[in-house]
Amino acid sequence: MRRQARFLTAIAALAFVLAPAMADARPGGGFSSGSRGSRTYSAPPATRTAPTAPSQMDRTATQPTRPAAPVTPGQAVPQAQGSRFGGGFMAGMMGGLIGVGLGGLLFGNGLFGGISGFAGLLGLLLQVALVVFAVRFIMKLVRQRNQPAMAGGPNPRAAMGGAAGPMGNTYARQATNPAAGGYGGGSAPVATSPIQVTDADFTAFERTLKEVNAAWSRRDEAALGRLATPEMAGYFANDLRDLASRNWHNETRDVQLEQGDLSEAWREGSTEYATVAMRFSLVDVTRDLSTHAVVEGDPERRQTVTELWTFARQGGGAWRVSAVQQAS
Repeated sequence: MRRQARFLTAIAALAFVLAPAMADARPGGGFSSGSRGSRTYSAPPATRTAPTAPSQMDRTATQPTRPAAPVTPGQAVPQAQGSRFGGGFMAGMMGGLIGVGLGGLLFGNGLFGGISGFAGLLGLLLQVALVVFAVRFIMKLVRQRNQPAMAGGPNPRAAMGGAAGPMGNTYARQATNPAAGGYGGGSAPVATSPIQVTDADFTAFERTLKEVNAAWSRRDEAALGRLATPEMAGYFANDLRDLASRNWHNETRDVQLEQGDLSEAWREGSTEYATVAMRFSLVDVTRDLSTHAVVEGDPERRQTVTELWTFARQGGGAWRVSAVQQAS
C-alpha cells in the first residue's frame, strides 16, 4: 500500500510540475515573440477583437535602443532567446527539483521526508504545490527583470470603418498613429509613416495563418522559414525541438479565422509592417510520438484563440510573420 501511494504521488507530482510545459503547444502559443520594428516595445492600439493590451515580448532580437534589422531572404537565423518550455538556469532548477523529489519518493523518503498515512500524502502534495508556485514566481521575476517594460499603454481605439474581409469575416480598419512608435528607454522615435492595407493583404494574412499552422503540424522548418522572418523561424524551430525532446508532436488543424481587426500598419525605411488582431478556432492536440496517446488537448473539440500577429515585407514582396503576441 505504501509503495502504491508513493508511485501515485510521484505521477501526480510529475504531472503537476510539467503542466505549464504542456499548455499552448501551438505555434507561438504561450509566448509573445518576435519584432515589430521600432514599435516592438510599444503596445499595439486596441481593437474590437483585442480590446486590451497584449502581453509584452518574452522573446525578441530587437534591442530597446534600436529597431530590428531589416528582414532579408537568406539572413542567418538568430539564436532563440529562451524556449517554450524553459531553458538554462531555470530548466536546471526545475530538473533538479523533479529529480530530487521523485528520487526521494522512489527510495522511500518522500519529497522532503517519508509518507505516513493519508495526512503525510496530503502534506507531500502541499509541498510539491509550494515548490511549483515558487519556481513559477521566480521564473516570472527573472523574465520581467530581463525584459524591458513596454513603452506606454494601448492607444485609444480610433473610429473604425467596416471593410469586408476574406471568407465573410470583417476586418476593422483602424487609423494608425505614426507617433505611436518608439523605444523603451527614452530614445527618439524612428521616423514612420502609415500605410494602407488592402483586401488582398487581409487575404494574405489569413492564408499565412493557416499555412504556418499546417507547416508547424508537418514539422516543416523549411516552409516556416519561407513564411516567417528569420527571427520568428528560429523561434518556431526551437519550439519544435523542445517538443521533440519530450517525444511529443503538436498538431493544429482545421484553422478557421473567426474575426480580424487591423491594429496598425506603417512603414519604416524599406520595411512595411502590419499588426492584426485575429480570433481563430482550431483543433489543437499534442500526442506522444511513441504511443500516439493524447498528452494535451482534445481531438474532438475545437478551441478559440485570440492573438496579435505582425507581418512584415520589403519592396512590396510577400508578407511574412514578424511577431506573435498573446492577447491579455
